[in-house]
Amino acid sequence: MTKGSNMEFNRNQYFMVGLLILMIGAELRAVDTFVLNEKTTQFLAQRMKDSQVASANTLTNNFAAYAPVAKKRIQPPRWLGWSLISIGTVLVLHSLAMKKPGG
Repeated sequence: MTKGSNMEFNRNQYFMVGLLILMIGAELRAVDTFVLNEKTTQFLAQRMKDSQVASANTLTNNFAAYAPVAKKRIQPPRWLGWSLISIGTVLVLHSLAMKKPGG
């Protein structure tokens, strides 16, 4: 077996992934609603066939000079931020309990 074929996480990688997940969770707790820009809203309307977004964009395309472009709002559930904070904390603490790489 070659050295590169067996991919295992070491202490530093657990720590980095844990910090990343922890920060995303903290951001989800700090922000109540995400408002997508017009290009992303149109992309979602085309891909997801969201009836509200599609009808708002159709109306906007017909009366582009008169109506503002509808922007999609995403409100993540409150439990999602807490879950990510918990998972990130466990990963960070697990990385601190592991032995140092090369040691």
